[in-house]
Amino acid sequence: MIRKLLTGGVVAGFAAGLLGALLHFAFIQELILLGEEYESGARVHFQAHGEPDDAGMQAGHDHGAHDHSGHDHGGGDGEETSTIVRNGLTVLFTGLIYAGYGLILVAGFALAEHFGRRIGTAEAILWGIAGFVSFQLAPAMGLAPELPGSVAADLGARQAWWLGTVIATAGGIALLAYGRGVVWWVLAGALLAAPHVIGAPHLDEYYGVAPPEVAAEFAARVLGVGLVVWTVLGWLAGSLWQRESA
Repeated sequence: MIRKLLTGGVVAGFAAGLLGALLHFAFIQELILLGEEYESGARVHFQAHGEPDDAGMQAGHDHGAHDHSGHDHGGGDGEETSTIVRNGLTVLFTGLIYAGYGLILVAGFALAEHFGRRIGTAEAILWGIAGFVSFQLAPAMGLAPELPGSVAADLGARQAWWLGTVIATAGGIALLAYGRGVVWWVLAGALLAAPHVIGAPHLDEYYGVAPPEVAAEFAARVLGVGLVVWTVLGWLAGSLWQRESA
């Protein structure tokens, strides 16, 4: 059983994470870098093109990574090394995060089979989509993915709400899928709605330096990539799970 969990979870999860990192570089990273420019002051929302900005100029002199003047400040090699390290850590941490998700997914497979529910490839894909809904989509309905330059409520409060939402959503989906009878379905609906009835922690007013158009595009791309990667994770984990069971 341990071997099945490790093979189906860690291997499938890390492979899905590598796909996630590739999609991150293709669709998301450019928006993060753009958001960081607004956050540092190198760009200013609503500023006319070519118009000088003291904060942006100062940020450009203080942070060589945001200096677009074309002058050589001797930091080219350092910036290139920093980019390589950053990208490498992105690949590593994305792989590790999805390896953890993969372990959770196959642990769910094992629990389902313990109660007589066979997990085939189609079921595994649905489990992957359910994981996306639980870990990303449902929390994003209260706390959208945040672009650098955005502001938000206290981190601890947001983490607590996110964790509660993940648990409640996963429980609600499980009851909808495997519950029998109106009572279980009503309980499922209550679990799914509870985090949003309680409400995510938010500030009393919205402000920030990142343009809302960029933040909206960032959130949409993060969720789109998440759906693809979770679906692939479910398929890979299910395929390996079946192979180990054969």
